[in-house]
Amino acid sequence: MTEIFSYTAYRQLSQMFLSIIFFHSSEYILALAVHGKSNVNLKSLLISPSYLAAMFFSLLEYLIEIVLFPGMKEYWWISNLGLVVVIVGEIMRKAAIITAGYSFTHLIRTNREENHRLITHGIYRFIRHPAYCGFFIWSVGTQIMLCNPISTIGFAIVVWHFFAQRIPYEEYFLRQFFGSSYDEYARGVPSGVPFVK
Repeated sequence: MTEIFSYTAYRQLSQMFLSIIFFHSSEYILALAVHGKSNVNLKSLLISPSYLAAMFFSLLEYLIEIVLFPGMKEYWWISNLGLVVVIVGEIMRKAAIITAGYSFTHLIRTNREENHRLITHGIYRFIRHPAYCGFFIWSVGTQIMLCNPISTIGFAIVVWHFFAQRIPYEEYFLRQFFGSSYDEYARGVPSGVPFVK
């Protein structure tokens, strides 16, 4: 039981909690900066019951494994790789939000607003959905950082499935808003989420 209070647990759990706090607080601050206080609510923190359940399960997995199999958590190169993956995902997502500016929202727009533009420059030149790609990378990275094998696979499957459904739904509206311009853009630029066209 002393493994829960070990340096390994302290370091990995501290990195995890700091990653979560930074991710969500920066999302909220960016939403405030771009859209103004009157257009932002707590949904901009991106915390849902499903997300909380996933994070609870990953913490439970971590605690069980560090008590029963403490050696699993001592692979520093894996944990450090996870931290790098988290940082890459975070940078990618924030670059997407900053580049898109007003055109970025946390909720899918079903009606085109006057200021809504098709963003094809910056990171969007290489990836159609860099914010989704960044979140996918970030979320899986959090589990690699904890050396959580079950949650790493689970997060990859669940987050991929979420975006595999969300991207076609969102792109339906983007095609409505931008017509052939979006079709041409989509043909030449990958979605950024593996195996999602």
